[in-house]
Amino acid sequence: QVHLVESGGGLVQAGGSLRLSCAASGSIFSIRSMGWYRQVSGKQRELVANRPYGGSANYADSVKGRFNISGDYAENTVFLQMNSLKPEDTAVYYCTASLRRGRFANWDDYWGQGTQVTVSS
Repeated sequence: QVHLVESGGGLVQAGGSLRLSCAASGSIFSIRSMGWYRQVSGKQRELVANRPYGGSANYADSVKGRFNISGDYAENTVFLQMNSLKPEDTAVYYCTASLRRGRFANWDDYWGQGTQVTVSS
């Protein structure tokens, strides 16, 4: 089994900062990307930031210049530093990893349970 566990969500005032953390554990052979999505109730889940192994990070236009994704593939971790938060950033944030569990296994996407981020105005 594979588990992704997120932490770091909470309530913050507009203009404040939060740092989300995610750690993947279990039967993991290799990871090709890790990232963060968010979802507001009643809306589709959307990409916030993605960090391919050995590649450049990608960000949603709405968070460019305010959020920074980092991590350590040796530790199977990914972080999301969120600065200058706005009320419209309020959502449940999900960690995701694209990985395979064996040398010849398929690449599959795994998701964390989500962590709530609430930004008050």
